Parts: sequence; structure tokens; C-alpha cells
Amino acid sequence: MNIKKKQFFRQILTGVLCSAVIITQTVPVFATDEYGAPLVTATPTPDPHTAYYKQPADTDSIKDWTKGPQIEGESAILVDMFTGAVLYSKNADKAQYPASITKIMTALLGCENLDPSQKFTMSQSAAYGISDSNSSSIYADTGEEFTIEQALMAVMLQSANEMTLAVAELTTGSTKKFVEQMNLKARQLGCTNTHFNNPNGLPDEIHYTTASDMAKIARAAWFNPTFRKFASTQYYEIPPTNKFAETRYLLNHHKMMKNQAYAYNGVLGGKTGYTEAAGNTLVTYAKNDNTYLVSVVLQSVNGAYSDTKALLDYGFNNFSRTAVKDLPSKITRHLLPAEKYILKDYKDDTLFETRRTASVSLPSGVDTNALEKTCSITKNPADVFKGVRRILFLFRLYCVKVIIHPFDQQLQRHQVMPALRDDQVGLALGRLCQILSDTASFRPASLTDVSPVSSCGGNPFFHGFLPHLFLLSSLTS
Repeated sequence: MNIKKKQFFRQILTGVLCSAVIITQTVPVFATDEYGAPLVTATPTPDPHTAYYKQPADTDSIKDWTKGPQIEGESAILVDMFTGAVLYSKNADKAQYPASITKIMTALLGCENLDPSQKFTMSQSAAYGISDSNSSSIYADTGEEFTIEQALMAVMLQSANEMTLAVAELTTGSTKKFVEQMNLKARQLGCTNTHFNNPNGLPDEIHYTTASDMAKIARAAWFNPTFRKFASTQYYEIPPTNKFAETRYLLNHHKMMKNQAYAYNGVLGGKTGYTEAAGNTLVTYAKNDNTYLVSVVLQSVNGAYSDTKALLDYGFNNFSRTAVKDLPSKITRHLLPAEKYILKDYKDDTLFETRRTASVSLPSGVDTNALEKTCSITKNPADVFKGVRRILFLFRLYCVKVIIHPFDQQLQRHQVMPALRDDQVGLALGRLCQILSDTASFRPASLTDVSPVSSCGGNPFFHGFLPHLFLLSSLTS
């Protein structure tokens, strides 16, 4: 046999052996759920690590604070849901592209303004308002009929961008007006470095937020019970419609929820996001015993799941929420001369009483008795027209005292807190006081949080004229 034939047979033999090795290699087999998702708990770890992995957390500089974990994301924050305490912060005030976690704000406004059972017909501008063929979608068609609930489920689970346009149009009449409402809401929640330019998070140079601002939005959203339903649902079906003969199956993209790829015990829900410019973005709600946390990770990799796991482990293992006793009973508020005239002899006393109990989140083992305890009314960040708002506030008080009280006997007196000695004013503002005092303990207050229907009895005057004043003005220092 000549040399060429030997080389030929040697090559064939080598190829057969290599094939056998490949074929006989062990293939890992994972258990799967009913949707085919693997039931595993491990989270991916980048190799090599990102440039931000070794950067220490900003909270590491706090004396006696537990050192935070190393994460891949450029920006991140971990917040106690009830107290608002920041447990971990890393570049939390740096502006970043949010991608689809933008939809948390979109869904929140939809929940605040729309009836989930309401039916609507898909418009041409919503169905085909996004030209990107790779955009997340449920392929809704012009003239197709849905409910608001189906639209919001598609937004939060499937990240359907055409449904964000539909929600925007249904809420304010146009996407442009809705974006304005998004930015107003952000300012009301205390966001200082956020600007939205669309309701879906698709790439836009002037569409940005920070981890800190996003945490404020996420907290406010979670306290809306309707939103919680959409954020925590794992699986949803949209039955056949007048335009689509098949059932649409929606599965929450957040892979840390129960029975999903990177399941974490206690994760309640959240929202994922990704664009090339934004990287991976992730908002996560989680609970362990009586501790509720929300984490935000921006500009990360591999879905940001390993980062989120590290943050949740850190929060649950090292912090606890403790009641603070002996708080001051009143908050001082300096009044304008016109206000003093209406309020007569109340001088600098506040209109509101505080809750007798409040909570604080601190590293486990810290003695809360050594804490300095103060109460104050903070300025509404959205209060850009302070003079106008004060006038509206005074007018509102005048209406309550002179016009409304004689005609409304349906308010629930047992909910009124006797912060005012004038029962006519205290009666009308009692429920508002309750709401603001509740929020003082664990979340930022916004006057738009006041529900006209639930707060003002059955009087049509309250449901019509006065709620608009509530929305136009805010009680600030």
C-alpha cells in the first residue's frame, strides 16, 4: 500500500473516531415544566467578568453597613419595599437606557386610568406604529378586539410593544400626551434624572432613567393592586378574537419566577428588558417572611439574573425591618397669611397627624432605640408652579368648608383623624390625611394617589369637580 492510500485511510479512521466521541458525549438533561422551560436554579456567571464587577457598592462607604456583593451590572439598587430604605446602591444615579422595564410606568398609568374589563378595538396607529420587525409583539391587527386586561398582560408578560401604543392611546388619546403623563408621574414620584420619550423603551437617545428613579417607579407600581396582578402573573391566555383564530399563550419572561429557568424562592414578579444599547435590564419583586424587596439592575449581561440573585441574597440575609417607637405626634408646617385666615387659629400646626408606628430597615442587630427620630413634610418634586398650587389648595379648602360639607353626609366619619379641630375641614380631608400618613411610613406620597371614588363617599360633586382639583394641586411645604 502506497503512502497516499495510507494517509487516506488514516484520515477516514480519524474522522470516524471523532464522530464517535461527539455522538457518545454526555448530554445534560434537565427536568422541564409544562411549557418546556428547564427547572434549574443556577444562574449564569460571565467569564470573564465585566469591567464593573470589582467596583465596590456606594453603600459600602456607610459606617457599619454590611459590604455588598460584586455584580456585573453597571448600575443597581436594592430597596426595602415598605420603608423605602436603600440597602444597596451602585452607580444608582447614573443615567442609563431602561429598555422594556419602561413598561412598568406604562402599565401603572394604564392601571390608574383604565378599567381592565373595558373592551377596545385596535387602531391602525397602534397595530402598525412600530416599524421594527424584531420588536416584541403579539401581532395584534387593526380592528382586532381586546380587553384592557389582555392588553396589559401582553405588555407585562410578552413585552408587546404595539400594546403599549394601544394603552397610551386609550389613556390619554395619543402617544405624545401619554409620554407627557409618564414624565409628570415620574416627577411626582421623586424621579430627578428620568425622561421618557416612548411608552415601550425602544432605543431613543432622550429616553433614559436611573436605577434609583426606576426603583421609585417600581415601588409605586407595586402598591397598585391592579398592577401587582399583571406583574406577578406567570401564564396567561388570550382566546381567539375577531381577527385571530388561535389562542395566544403568554409566558412571563422573568426567568426567576417559580418553575422558570433561574427560579429564586420568593420572587413575586417583575419586568425584563434588553436592547443592544441598554444591555440587560431587570426589575424584580421578592418576598421572604415579612421582608419585601425590589431590585433594579441596569446595563448588565446574561439577563442580569446572577446580579439579582446576589442582591436578593444580600438583602434577605443581612437586613431586617423594625418598628420605631415614640415618634413625634405632629409635623410642623409654616402657613401663608391667606392660609392662616382660612384655618383661623391653627398657626404653624400641621393639618396632619403622623402614624404612631413606623418602620426602618437596618443591618440585622442594630439597636433602633439609638436612632434620631424626626418627621417632616417634603416638597413635591413636581411642584413647579408653587404659587398656583397654593391658590388651588386654598380654593379647595374653601370649597370644602363653604360649599361641599352641607351637601355631603356620606363620608365615613370613622376614618377621619382629628388633626383639625374644625370638623368641617377635618371631615373632608380625613381620608386624605390617612393616605398621606400611611405613605409617610413606607412610600412617597403623591396626591394623584387619592382615589376620588373610594375617598369621597357617594357625592357626585366629589366625583366630578373636586377630584380634578386634587389632581391639579398638591399639598407642599
